[in-house]
Amino acid sequence: MSDTTAGVAPAGPPARGDAPPILECEGLDVGYGKLTVARDITFTLERKKVLTILGPNGAGKTTLMRAILGLVRPIAGHIRVLGERPARGNPAIGYMPQTRGQAPIGQLSGWSFVAGAAGGHRWGLPLPGAEARRQIHRVLELVGARQLAERPLAQLSGGERQRLLLAQALLGEPRLLLLDEPLISLDPSHQHGVVELVKRIQQELRISVLFSAHELNPLLQALDRVLYLGNGRLALGTIEEVINGPALSRLYGSPIEVVRLHGHIFVMSGSLELGRDEHHHHDAHEHANGRRRRV
Repeated sequence: MSDTTAGVAPAGPPARGDAPPILECEGLDVGYGKLTVARDITFTLERKKVLTILGPNGAGKTTLMRAILGLVRPIAGHIRVLGERPARGNPAIGYMPQTRGQAPIGQLSGWSFVAGAAGGHRWGLPLPGAEARRQIHRVLELVGARQLAERPLAQLSGGERQRLLLAQALLGEPRLLLLDEPLISLDPSHQHGVVELVKRIQQELRISVLFSAHELNPLLQALDRVLYLGNGRLALGTIEEVINGPALSRLYGSPIEVVRLHGHIFVMSGSLELGRDEHHHHDAHEHANGRRRRV
């Protein structure tokens, strides 16, 4: 598979005089304690580019992001963010953690929710009063959430709350945005809305984005290259290079067939569930006699 197009290339030292890539991972093993969940992760994310990490639950997507954030140490290999080792609270990184649609408690407003992050209570360094207000106005405008900020979180839909989480991640004008499963628990219309919003913001701010997901179909119109984690290993390339039967069969060590049907991609396997669209599970089930799953 080619590793040179669309801003993702094998990791390596930058040419003399060039600015370092936004993110480099080389020979990376990540996990918890003695448990390794993903091995030999090697890639470079160039500036102003987007890379989508795909894979089933438990494949190591969140663990990789936590390592980039400096929250867990790699078991092996190294990471560089703008040429430096990962560090907690790095202002160059904006982080949107994984949520599963839990209902907010109380009547906390959208504004207060974002302001809490500006105060350093979620991620990064606290901003002074006047600067915090400026930043809050800026990020709410960016994500189209000025009106949402006036409402209690308990009254907002999952997609609306995701906009506010994205606003939090954009505080401090980061150069790298890590989005951990931002589509989880959202219905299809909100999934597509979040994808379009992220793409617009990435292009407008000219930043780099690492976007993890366990399902491919909502992202088909918005990505060029993917890093697929599965069975402790990875595949890197375009959708066509990675999401195909031979590539996934090598990844999992088991026969897998990929079928494209009605503008969606399904994976067929005897026992593996490589990711599915919960909202269309019955449709996928009918087409595959119980063996296809949307990726």
